[in-house]
Amino acid sequence: MNPSDYSWDVHEPFIERVTVQAGDIDRFGHTNNVVYLSWLERVAWLHSQTLGLGFEDYERLGCGCVARRHELDYLAPTFAGDDLLLATFIHENDGRLSMWRGYQIIRAGDGKTVLRGRTHWVCIDLKTGKPRRQPPEFVLAYRPATPAT
Repeated sequence: MNPSDYSWDVHEPFIERVTVQAGDIDRFGHTNNVVYLSWLERVAWLHSQTLGLGFEDYERLGCGCVARRHELDYLAPTFAGDDLLLATFIHENDGRLSMWRGYQIIRAGDGKTVLRGRTHWVCIDLKTGKPRRQPPEFVLAYRPATPAT
């Protein structure tokens, strides 16, 4: 199936495909929660780069976004060999200091959503580490996605 054939929470999320590897499995026999978090960080960076904001851009602007909070709901286990579609999108952006990035992971084989989550990101000054107002480039690039009906 094409990624657009699945039931996404928003219109046109950014999607990356991964296959669960044997090394991703924990002692319970399913994908480890730390692996999911690693995938979410990776797909967030890929999405940000696609929007024109890689780390080089953060350095040029003197600010970047750091995670303040993760909320993850594990809805079904995944196993070695499962093909997964990792989707991310901007859920909310206050245009000042923070935004929420949403995530949805769908197992390609059966179309089941196996994880939903979100991360609260805060804009900081790269030199001081203190919160800083988002520059216009962030407000423009990190626009909230349109929810699916």
